[in-house]
Amino acid sequence: MILKGIGSSMGGAMAALAFPQTAWPQTALPPRLKQGDTVGLIAPASSDDQPAHLEAAQETVRGMGLVPKVGRHASDIWGYFSGTDKDRADDIHAMFADDSVRAIFAIRGGWGSARLLPLLDWDLIRAHPKLLVGSSDVTALHLAIAARTGFASIHGPNVSNRWEAISWNSLWQLAFTGETPLLGAVSPEDTAQDRWRITTIHPGKARGRLLGGNLSVLTSLVGTPWLPDFTGAILFIEDVGEAEYRIDRMMSQLALSGLLGKLSGVIFGQCMRCSANVPDYAGFTVPDVLGQYLKPLGVPAFSGANIGHIANQLSLPVGAHVEMDADAGTIRVLQRIVS
Repeated sequence: MILKGIGSSMGGAMAALAFPQTAWPQTALPPRLKQGDTVGLIAPASSDDQPAHLEAAQETVRGMGLVPKVGRHASDIWGYFSGTDKDRADDIHAMFADDSVRAIFAIRGGWGSARLLPLLDWDLIRAHPKLLVGSSDVTALHLAIAARTGFASIHGPNVSNRWEAISWNSLWQLAFTGETPLLGAVSPEDTAQDRWRITTIHPGKARGRLLGGNLSVLTSLVGTPWLPDFTGAILFIEDVGEAEYRIDRMMSQLALSGLLGKLSGVIFGQCMRCSANVPDYAGFTVPDVLGQYLKPLGVPAFSGANIGHIANQLSLPVGAHVEMDADAGTIRVLQRIVS
């Protein structure tokens, strides 16, 4: 874990809100985090039989200046899950209901969060707004929260992953200081070291509700009642370990379902190890596939954002209103997401 510059470069007045706090139905914002707060650690998906990993996750939280409270079933093993579906859902309920817990961090992803959606008490969750932080399979929970509650969540590293400067600083701005930051600006150093390069697919700026996450998880929820309304939304997606044709298949599903046609903008992050890895491969590349689906939409779109299964991924406010700039490759948050 690398936690650099706590509070550094965080100065400056908050940007004026371009949308009122009632831009989507809500009764309250999640509480702002502060050093010394207790946060819940949950394992809503895959199991891990290495106790050292859980201890390392707790040390990461302590390094943030927070106090970890581990879910009762976070170390359970049921098949390939961290406990039964009911037990994992109960851990989520317990963290939302506990007034001493100020936010909730997912320990890891894997698979299994979607199985919990019908079991969750959404009235309880709406009544106790708290930030959920995590990514990958946790996308299912982020999207359901966006569909069923009036508050935002944070797509960022799972707590067992590395928290480097960009991940931490963007979390700090969103969750601790309640800022409305400009996210994703690529420095000359980043470009020189080829960490990520922004590619404009269609130029321009767009505003909308930021929704998305892992492409595989998102497409698995198409046709279910757990997706929020994507009309006018800014879609962000990423994936890992998917060959080009599978990215094509998932983008086709989003197009055929009508979801792509509703968007005001699209941001594609990183697709790690997304190659068929076949000698003399002559098929479409991932950029080819993205161009085929996104250019005809005629809305601002770019790829190469530091979003996904990478070090130094951005922490992003799922459900908040943002402005994207497809030429600069940036995301400007237009609403604070904490009280």
